[in-house]
Amino acid sequence: MDNPFRHIDQPLKEVPKELKSKVMADVAMAKLLMDLGTLFSYNIGDVIETVIKSRKDKNSNPN
Repeated sequence: MDNPFRHIDQPLKEVPKELKSKVMADVAMAKLLMDLGTLFSYNIGDVIETVIKSRKDKNSNPN
């Protein structure tokens, strides 16, 4: 079996344009899905921080 680490120091080869465009489209789709997931989901850390802060404010200002 050939050692793949021997090829690390070799000069880079040009990638075919079809493969490059497919990979770039896949990366763009993954980024879009991540952005949509962020848009439609809760930031749990922020929610917990807001709840704790609002509870502290209610406890410190009894009106």
